Amino acid sequence: MEEHTSNLNYTTESALLVKTVLERYRRTLTTEPEDSSPHTEMSNINWVASKYFTVDVGKKQIGQYIQTWDVQPRWLYSLDFLYTAEEDYHTFYHYRARFSTPSAQKPIQGTASVYFVVGVSKVKPETVPVEVHFVVESNRLVHTPGKTRFREKWLADVTESKTLFLNNLFPFYFMK
Repeated sequence: MEEHTSNLNYTTESALLVKTVLERYRRTLTTEPEDSSPHTEMSNINWVASKYFTVDVGKKQIGQYIQTWDVQPRWLYSLDFLYTAEEDYHTFYHYRARFSTPSAQKPIQGTASVYFVVGVSKVKPETVPVEVHFVVESNRLVHTPGKTRFREKWLADVTESKTLFLNNLFPFYFMK
């Protein structure tokens, strides 16, 4: 997949991710690092050092991270690189994982997206791992791998809310 910078409008989720990473970067310039007690650690992977990061490496690592989530195997997903955004002190790589639960009876189901941003610092040493954050579609809470336990319910809530919306929007189309 080819790397490119896009001047497209950020999606709401992507803009929120970039804002969070930039705020955390500014905060680390003036404060001590956050305490990461062993009892707060969640599933995570060893993220690649900035100097080894590529779009494909990011996609592979996000896929590895998703595999650590405690979700039922019925949830299938596709993972896509969306675009690159340049900021003063970071380059942000945006990805989307789109989840669904297809079945033989209903092969086309609603989807729930999880948006990831991988931040590569332009000022920190190249040996420092990339920063990764994610949000679930239509939610504002930004999650950090290793600090958040992913909940399958988040995916179900998004797909159910979309189904309810469509049923209310087109009640005659979805009648059984």
